[in-house]
Amino acid sequence: MPVASATAAREILTGLHEVMASKASAQAKLNKVVRIIAEALASEVCSIYLLRDGLLELFATVGLNQNAVHVTKLALGEGLVGSIAKEVAVLNLAEAASHPEFAYRPETGEELFHSFAGVPIVRKERSIGVLAVQHAEPRAYDELEIEALQTVAMVLSELIANAGLADRAAAGAVESRDAGMARLTGQRLVVGMGQGHAVFHQPRILIEHTVAEDIEAERHRVYAAFARMREQIDTMMGHAEFGTVGEHQEVLETYKMFAYDEGWSRRINEAIDSGLTAEAAIERVRQRMQTRMRQIDDPLLQDRMHDLDDLSNRLLRIVSGQLGTAAQAGLPQDAVLIARNLGPAELLEYDRRKLKGVILEEGSLTAHVTIVARAMGVPMIGRARGVRRTVNEGDLVLVDGGDGLAFIRPTAAVHEAFERKLDASQKRRAEYAALRDVPPVTLDGTRISLMVNAGLRDDVAALSLTGADGIGLFRTEFQFLVSASLPRRESQQRLYRSVLEAAGDKPVIFRTVDVGGDKQLPYLHASENGEENPAMGWRALRLALDRDTLMKAQARALLEAAAGRELDIMFPMVSEPWEFDQAKALVEEQRAWLAGRKKRLPRQVRYGAMLEVPALAETLDILLPKLDFMSIGTNDLTQFLFAADRSNPHLAERYDWLSPAILRFLKRVIAAADAAGVPVGICGEMGGRTLEALALIGIGVRRLSITPVAVGPVKAMIRSLDRDAAMAVLERLLERPPADMRATLGAWAQEKGVSLA
Repeated sequence: MPVASATAAREILTGLHEVMASKASAQAKLNKVVRIIAEALASEVCSIYLLRDGLLELFATVGLNQNAVHVTKLALGEGLVGSIAKEVAVLNLAEAASHPEFAYRPETGEELFHSFAGVPIVRKERSIGVLAVQHAEPRAYDELEIEALQTVAMVLSELIANAGLADRAAAGAVESRDAGMARLTGQRLVVGMGQGHAVFHQPRILIEHTVAEDIEAERHRVYAAFARMREQIDTMMGHAEFGTVGEHQEVLETYKMFAYDEGWSRRINEAIDSGLTAEAAIERVRQRMQTRMRQIDDPLLQDRMHDLDDLSNRLLRIVSGQLGTAAQAGLPQDAVLIARNLGPAELLEYDRRKLKGVILEEGSLTAHVTIVARAMGVPMIGRARGVRRTVNEGDLVLVDGGDGLAFIRPTAAVHEAFERKLDASQKRRAEYAALRDVPPVTLDGTRISLMVNAGLRDDVAALSLTGADGIGLFRTEFQFLVSASLPRRESQQRLYRSVLEAAGDKPVIFRTVDVGGDKQLPYLHASENGEENPAMGWRALRLALDRDTLMKAQARALLEAAAGRELDIMFPMVSEPWEFDQAKALVEEQRAWLAGRKKRLPRQVRYGAMLEVPALAETLDILLPKLDFMSIGTNDLTQFLFAADRSNPHLAERYDWLSPAILRFLKRVIAAADAAGVPVGICGEMGGRTLEALALIGIGVRRLSITPVAVGPVKAMIRSLDRDAAMAVLERLLERPPADMRATLGAWAQEKGVSLA
């Protein structure tokens, strides 16, 4: 068999183009196609199988018995052809019968042929059929021959889709590769349940035209697209703009490497030489890359290949002129958003009334997009590997954020079970809503302060909806994260004043801006080389004290916004007492500056610190006398105590908040604060879970600041709890910890009739 050069491939495509343009029937066109391919590749057999009614049907052939056409059918995964379609993979065999999946069909007469090569015919990343060649001589086909087959298969997909020959489900309209339900597991990011139709944040570009009319024109289109893409990447690098897309400097460095990779652009050019359009050439090279990706076992290399896949999609969007996201296109009434990752600003572009859930291929519990989703009340699952390959645009998706599960194209039974669980959840929410005006008091009369975490102006509405005692943590950095430039002092002041006015007589604790590390702002230049451990790097108060003009502007904005009111300011990630002293002095300096100009000031300013860095616990005797209040940030504290990044999927669930190590640490801190007369509270995910909240109350906590959706369940738990009994059992369990603290405490709560959601 002669080597299939680019010229030969172009001749095949030219022949196919003429066939596609003819007025013959679809069957007649495919009959001509197999002859063209067989002649060009000097192959004794060329066959096309199409997925129809869930089975791969022999639709056209030259070389096999014609009586087998429309008679021979294979299930997905059955035989060599079925394996190719199911795995969306290439098979190249010198001796077909030796393959474990070989299935002999006597009506085809294929026993005369030894060598076999087959490639999937792909539409919307799903197999809609298989193109296969066979030869009597037992030998493997060379790489150029296989590539020629894959190029032809791409063109065939257009012909088949336009003719409506394959299952619409197989073409990616509504169902998956195996035309059935898919179940995805991921990390629980935002609790809640929702259902809607899948919408891709950046939809894949559907290639409508594959055969080029003018090769040079297509080449120039690709050159222009590469130039624009490289300019975009350079801009991202120059401005360190990885905070808005959730990518780190290392990823952008990889992006830049791929963007300037001459091998990639050369392969696209070679595909254009064979007769493909610019879009088809980019997609053709991507398909080749995806085939090789499936053969890679190294997770790091797979991640890098995912980066190249993303870049391919970026290049496709540029060359096709389809640059917008689903936010610009508008959502259907009930939508579940699918993305690799999102930044907080990107999520805020979507209409929260229509958004019923979010599924991310990446994501983490402490990422700001997770906090925004929680504030929006949108269930979210992260670390859902392969979601973009499993889900099709428009698929019905059920999202269970509490269990970290998603059901794609659910069966009737699964949908019914989901609806029952959703109904039960809504009834519980109604019961919790009835507790809005009831105080969170334990059975033995202890009043627990229940506050909410917020970061957006609209979040303040949660105070009246939940009956919370105030805002225990207002994350001021949200305004910075969703802005294209540094928010002006006047803009900050307007936000803070509107929050205070909306809160009325309920307290609001403003945490000064916590950015840096892995929450970079594009307009704040970070260190040129990035950081290997951003959570423990140049961030929060460290950054603010170094960039004191930022903190001075925020301090003035807070002081002016709270004129005539009481103001609570809290500094994040304090590591040593001198940092608190310096931060407080900076605010007091602005206070004196305003007083000197006869500006109206707050009636009182209270200063607090967040204990997130374990080292601070060793200097509480120095720090506590200086504080008006203290909050413990359990998210960062936990990962620092265990030296375990909670965004790492291998570690995210390993270290339990009910670990004796954490509870003993917190108990000592709370005891020290109580002895000093300093109010102390918890803000973070830990306090928003009922069993964890029980444990916190049992070690002396009397103030919790939690997500609004958790207020009802936690309040119900508090009102069913005897605090003295809880403190006694925690004292005993921490003195001699059981093997499973969670199970033991949960059993005790159940025995005592404590309400646990």
